[in-house]
Amino acid sequence: MRRILLIVSLLLTSKFLFAEHITGGEMYYTYQGMFNGQHVYTVTLKLFRNCGSVGAQLDINAAIGIFDKATNRLVRNTKSFNLSNPTELELLDPGKCITNAPSVCYQVGFYTDTVRLTPNASGYILAYQRCCRINGIQNLVNSGNIGATYTAEIPGEDIEPTAPVNNSAKFNGRDTVIVCGGYPFTYSFGAEDADGDILRYSFCDAYVGGSGGPNGQAAPNPPANPPYAAVNYSFPFFGGAPMGTAVTIDPTTGLITGVSPSEGIYVVTVCVQEIRNGLVIATQRKDIQIKAGGCSLTKPSLSPNYITCDGYNYNFTHPDNSLITTYSWSFGDPASGANDTSSLQNPSHLFSSEGVFTIKLVANRGQECADSSFATVRVFPGFFPNFTNLGLCLTNPVQFVDNTTTNWGVVNSWVWSFGESTDPTDISTVQNPSNTYSTVGPKTVRLIVGNSVGCVDTIEQVVDIISKPPITLGFRDTLICSPPDDVQLQASGTGVFSWSPNISITATNTATPRVNPVTTTTYYVELNQDGCINTDSVLINVVDRVTLTALNDPTTICLTDPVQLNINSNGLRYNWTPAATLDDPAAANPVATPTATTTYTVTASIGTCTATDDITIVTVPYPVANAGRDTSICFNTSAVLHGSHNGNSFTWTPSSSLSNPASLNPVASPNGTQAYVLRAFDTRGCPKPGLDTVLVTMMPRIRPYAGNDTLVVIGQSLQLNAEGGVSYLWSPPTGLNNPTISNPVGVYNGEVDSIRYTVTVYDEIGCADSAYVRVVIFKTNPYVFVPTGFTPNGDGINDILRPIAVGVERINYFRVFNRWGEMIFTTTVNGGGWDGRINGTPQASNVYVWMVSARDYTGKEIFLKGTTTLIR
Repeated sequence: MRRILLIVSLLLTSKFLFAEHITGGEMYYTYQGMFNGQHVYTVTLKLFRNCGSVGAQLDINAAIGIFDKATNRLVRNTKSFNLSNPTELELLDPGKCITNAPSVCYQVGFYTDTVRLTPNASGYILAYQRCCRINGIQNLVNSGNIGATYTAEIPGEDIEPTAPVNNSAKFNGRDTVIVCGGYPFTYSFGAEDADGDILRYSFCDAYVGGSGGPNGQAAPNPPANPPYAAVNYSFPFFGGAPMGTAVTIDPTTGLITGVSPSEGIYVVTVCVQEIRNGLVIATQRKDIQIKAGGCSLTKPSLSPNYITCDGYNYNFTHPDNSLITTYSWSFGDPASGANDTSSLQNPSHLFSSEGVFTIKLVANRGQECADSSFATVRVFPGFFPNFTNLGLCLTNPVQFVDNTTTNWGVVNSWVWSFGESTDPTDISTVQNPSNTYSTVGPKTVRLIVGNSVGCVDTIEQVVDIISKPPITLGFRDTLICSPPDDVQLQASGTGVFSWSPNISITATNTATPRVNPVTTTTYYVELNQDGCINTDSVLINVVDRVTLTALNDPTTICLTDPVQLNINSNGLRYNWTPAATLDDPAAANPVATPTATTTYTVTASIGTCTATDDITIVTVPYPVANAGRDTSICFNTSAVLHGSHNGNSFTWTPSSSLSNPASLNPVASPNGTQAYVLRAFDTRGCPKPGLDTVLVTMMPRIRPYAGNDTLVVIGQSLQLNAEGGVSYLWSPPTGLNNPTISNPVGVYNGEVDSIRYTVTVYDEIGCADSAYVRVVIFKTNPYVFVPTGFTPNGDGINDILRPIAVGVERINYFRVFNRWGEMIFTTTVNGGGWDGRINGTPQASNVYVWMVSARDYTGKEIFLKGTTTLIR
C-alpha cells in the first residue's frame, strides 16, 4: 500500500512569481560587545528554497525591520542584509529499507550583517516578511493569499540586567529528513545557546506577513509593525497541534514525535524560550512547511496510542507494505494466556481487564530489514459523549452544555466547532461554551471530548439557528356562533406567550387562552424566547346563524354507483344520516353508495347553532347482460357465443372476429385467446350499460413428434418416443406392447420389411394432430455396414462416409486411415462420418482403410474393417 511521505521541505511559495520561492526560515544573532555605548550584534537570516525550483531564486538582499518591543515602533530599517554563501543540502542515501524514497535537496541562503542598538529597557524585535505561501496547505484556510514573518527577539535591561548581553538560541537540527506517513517519526528542533540559558520548546502560531506590502511588494520594506497576526488554521488543526494531536513536541529537547498526517502540506512553527535566572528573556522561532509525498518503510506503522472506550476488544490494523513479510505482535497482556501474541497482519485481541498495556510489533523478525515499534493501548470501557444546547435565536448567544459521562477518570478536554468555519472564533476549548451566530440555518456543531484516561470521541448535532422562534398554531381562523359560544386558541413554541387585544379573552399569557368575542376579531400572539420575538395571528369569525342549502336534490343514479352529496354551508361540523352507506358522515360533501332509493339528512353546526336539510338519491338497477359460459377451442377453430339480456339493445366488443355482432349468438373466430364483452342498454333511468364478459380460450397449436426413422434387426426391442400432447394413439399397433402410450416398445419377427407408424397426439380438450415414423427391419444379425465408396462433391448424395449400424447399441469408434497408416478421422457417434477433408482441405481420389468397433443390443462386441474409395 502506498504510504504518505512527509518531507521536511520548508516550502514558502511566491504567488507574485508563480513558482516555489522561500520554503521556510529562521533568524538568530550573536553578541559582539559594546561600541560607543551601543550593543553590537551579528544578525543572520536563514532562508530555504527547494533545489531546482523554477521561477524566482533567493532574493539578493533582505529588508529587516527593527522595532521597539514595548511600543512596536519602527526603530530602524536596513537594506544591507545581502545574500551570501548559498549552499545546497541533499540527502544522498535514504537506505535500502525504504522504497519510493524521493530526492531531498534544499538551497540555503544566509543574510548576515552587524546591527548596533542603543540599550533600552524593553528590548527589540527583528522582523522579515515575504509573500506568499502556496495554495492548498492542508492546515490553513485560503493559504495562497498569506505570507510569512520570521522574527528574533533581543531582550532589554528591565527583564534582567545582563539580558541584552545575549546570544540567541540557534536551531541546529538536520533539515534533510524523510518521514513516511502513517509511521511513527521523530524530527529534532533542538537548539544550542552559547550563554547556557535554559531552553523550553513548544508549538506556536505561525505568523502572516508580506501579503503584498506597501505598493504591492512581495517583501515589504519596511516590514509591518508587530504584533503579528496568526494564520487562520483549518479545523481540527491549530498552532498548538499543527499536524494534529498525534504529533507532539518535547518541551525540554525540542524533539517532535508522533505519527505523520495524511498527504498534503502543513505549516509548523516551533518557539524556543531562553530562560535565565528563572526569567524568560527572549523567544526565537522557526517557521517551516512540511510536504507529504509517498514512500514505504519496514518500520511497523503503529499509532503511539490506541484506546478502546466501548469494550475490551480491539481490532488492530496494519497497512499493506511490500517490504514487510512477517508480523510478530505482543499485546502486553500475559493474563490473556496464549492469546497474548499473534502473527497476523491485522489481529484482534480481547484484553483481560481495563488498564494501560504496552504492545510491540516486530516486522521481518530475524531478517536484514527487521524493525519494531511500540505503542500503548488504553482499555477503559464506558465513555458516552453527549451535549445539549439552550437557545437557537440568531441575536442571542446559544449556550452549549456538555453532558458527557465516563466510567473511568474524569471528562477533562473539549474542542467545540460551532458550524461556522469561516469565523476564526468558531473553536472553543471550554466545557460549556456559548456562541452567537451570524447567519441563520442548520449548523453542524461538533464536540471532540476526552477524559483523563485518554478516551477521545466526537459527536455531531445539527442546531437550526433561526431569526425568530417558531410558533405553531392549531388553526389560523375559525367560526363561532354568538352568543353564547367561545373557543380555545391553540399555539405552541418555546418561550413566553402574550395575546392581544385584551377583549373577551382569558389567560392572555398562556399558549391556549379562551375567547368569546361578540363580533369578528383578530387576536395576535407574540412569542418571546430570550429576547428573540415572533408574532402571528388568529381570526375569529362571529356569525349569528348557520347557513345550509342542499344541492341537486333529487339525484338519480345507477344502483351500486357512488355519488357525492353537495351542500353550500358556513358550518364548521356536519352530521349526515343514515351513515351506513356514506364514506365519511362527518364530511361536508361525503360520497354515498346507497343500496336503494335513500333520503340523506345533514345537520350543520357552529358551536351551539345548527341548521338541517336533506338530499334524496333515487337508484335504478343496471340492465342485466349475460355473455354465456367461458369456453375453450382448438387452434384456429371457432366457437358460438350464447348471450342474453333484459334491456332493449346490446353490443358485442370486440366485433371484428365475430360473424354477426348484431346477433346474440354470433360465431367467434379469434386469432388467439379473446375476451368478448356484452353490453346491455335500457331506458328505465340508468344511463350506463350492464356488462358481462365471456372468455374464449384458444389452445396452443399441437406440434406432434414421432421420432426419427430407424433400423432394427429381427428380435431387437425398439423404444419409440412421441411428444407434443397429453395422450397418444399409435397405428397400426403391429409389434407394439401398448399403442395408447407415448413410448411403446416394438419387437418384430420379420413378417414385413418395414412399418410406417402414425401417432395421433391429443391435448387437454381433445384437439388432435399426427406425425409419422418409419421402422426398417433387417433379417440379419446385428451388423455395421460401411459403403465401399463415396463422392463428396456437395450434391447431397453420398457425400459422407458413415457407418450404418443395425441392431447396434453403440459405436465404440469409427476410424479412417490413409495409405500410410495415419488416422485421418475418428468418431463415436452413430451416423457420424468423414466428409473427405483433412483439416478442412479436400482430399484427392484414393483408397482409404476404415475400422469400426461396436456393441450390439445383446452386449456382444463387433469389430470390422475394410476399404472405401473416395471418388472426385
